[in-house]
Amino acid sequence: MSNGLYLYGIVPVPEPLDLTLQGLDQQPVQMQRVDNFVFLYSAAQQTRYLASRRNLLGHERVLEQAMEAGFEPILPLQFGLTIDTWDTVREQLLDSKSDRLVQLFDKLSGRREVSIKLFWEPQAELEMLLSEDEKLRCDRDALKGKTLSMDETIRIGQAIERALKIRQQQIIQAFQEKLNSIAVEVVENDLLSETMIYNCAYLIPGEAEPQFSEMVEQLDEQFDRRLRIRYNNFTAPFNFAQLN
Repeated sequence: MSNGLYLYGIVPVPEPLDLTLQGLDQQPVQMQRVDNFVFLYSAAQQTRYLASRRNLLGHERVLEQAMEAGFEPILPLQFGLTIDTWDTVREQLLDSKSDRLVQLFDKLSGRREVSIKLFWEPQAELEMLLSEDEKLRCDRDALKGKTLSMDETIRIGQAIERALKIRQQQIIQAFQEKLNSIAVEVVENDLLSETMIYNCAYLIPGEAEPQFSEMVEQLDEQFDRRLRIRYNNFTAPFNFAQLN
């Protein structure tokens, strides 16, 4: 019994002439035109795809390889989307959202999504903060080997926490001031770990990527390369292809 079709993304017609990609479950990626759109899909081998790292990366890899092959702009579809027939696509997506899809293609044309994730070392930042702030350092040292009231302990802890938060915001602001002006649109995403302090996606003109990359390098130098910066300069535009 067939498990249906697994969908990766949508491209406008006319579609590129050649496509040789391997999708999930090692199935060949194929193209299907439905009205004025072309869908990238493969035969589904499972009734439901678990959001494992392997599957998620496989989904993203198809989209990125399709972009490299000339499928731009591309509208990525959410992971795990399967259908039984193409009539389902027409009824549930195209009949009600064709105009919005066209708008998204217009917005993404000639542009690309890039992203920045910033990580810092909290203990190292704390030591730098204390070396720069004598009063805060003296307050912190008062916590060692002395009997302080609960109120005093809380006050000092809160002061250190506030100072670290300000330090974090100063870093973020430096990145925003440098990078946001290049972007057509910016999406700030949730932090994914305790050491991540910023997670942001940018929609930029395709030709501006070298300039954007150079500015990221300048910021890395500005902060003495003490931050860990994950810069992704080529990814499907998940953050900027939202239908709603």
